[in-house]
Amino acid sequence: MLLVSKSEIERRVARIVSAITSRGLEGLYLASPANIAYVTNFIFTPTERPIAAFIDSGGEVTLFVPFLEYEHALKYSYADNIVYYEEYPGEVHPMVFIGGKLREMGFEGMRVGYDVDGYGHVFGYRGPKLSDVLKASFSYERDVVESLRIVKSNVEIELMRESAKWASYAHRLLQDYVRPGALEDEVSLWASAEATIAMAKALGERYRPWGWTSGARASFRGQVGPHSYYPHSHNIHAVIKRGHVLVTGATAMVSGYGAELERTMIVGGPTQEQEKYFNMMLEARRIAMENVRPGVKCSDVDRVVRRYFKERGIWDMWRHHVGHGIGLEYHEAPFLDVGDERELKPGMTITIEPGIYVRNLGGFRHSDTILVTEDGYEKITVYPESLEDLIIEA
Repeated sequence: MLLVSKSEIERRVARIVSAITSRGLEGLYLASPANIAYVTNFIFTPTERPIAAFIDSGGEVTLFVPFLEYEHALKYSYADNIVYYEEYPGEVHPMVFIGGKLREMGFEGMRVGYDVDGYGHVFGYRGPKLSDVLKASFSYERDVVESLRIVKSNVEIELMRESAKWASYAHRLLQDYVRPGALEDEVSLWASAEATIAMAKALGERYRPWGWTSGARASFRGQVGPHSYYPHSHNIHAVIKRGHVLVTGATAMVSGYGAELERTMIVGGPTQEQEKYFNMMLEARRIAMENVRPGVKCSDVDRVVRRYFKERGIWDMWRHHVGHGIGLEYHEAPFLDVGDERELKPGMTITIEPGIYVRNLGGFRHSDTILVTEDGYEKITVYPESLEDLIIEA
């Protein structure tokens, strides 16, 4: 089954309890949606209505939700207790309600950690901090859960592998359906719909389509032709033309987890300039991957790629770090960036995606999700990456 089991959640909670007790805490309050999912198996759409999880030092998990999410949480969550408030902002503000419940649970005056002091600014939300509604000794403890999420369990890696398989399938359909004259929308929708239907039929109830997107998806996100120059574009309803550089993105959500696959394709025969930058991009990612192994600092992987850009005289075409962690969130720690001094460890899942961006020509970026292993790395996403395999006949 491609589902997160109750025993997996219990294992995570036990490790969190060990961490908070070693810090002298009586409880941990979590408001990050990914952290809540990690400790309860409840994945939801964040709105203006606060949702939070609380873990006490005995390992009991309480989930706070608005009434409209109550039955949803009952069905999917592994929390020991689920407590609901009526609505936001309500006659009693949800944070005041949560503070009151924690007081009833005996946490007033105790040492409590949190990942967010209250709730984030989502959909116009306004409200007091947790520290405003509960008298306790608070400390910022984001690292407690994040440090565990960074290294994936065997269960999580299995879900990532399944995601990668369907991401590759969606991308193959995307590549097959590209043709000059087509809107980026129609190609993306055809590929994504067909891949999602196949995934749903193949996996059935063995997985849950939860996460940033439902099912399998492949698209261009507006990175078509000269507009592929923008690393994080949005759909612009571009018409695909001969000579265009296309930068793609594909993923598939499997019980909350998703891998990332991206490729650069060229419609018709590439120009000398396109081929030049495509090959330089491949060289940058080769350098990055050669430096991925346990014990290497994230900063050093980024540093060697930056050096390559400078030595080749293309620093003005650099736009972003080498990659990022991925799992419950599309971007999560650690980050392959000169500012991240954490060391790579076996079990981390990260992307490798150095890009080259040439004004008036386009962007050149492949992204693969890789697993850090005991002696190096393993690609989780598998898809052709050479230029000859990514030319679209026109």
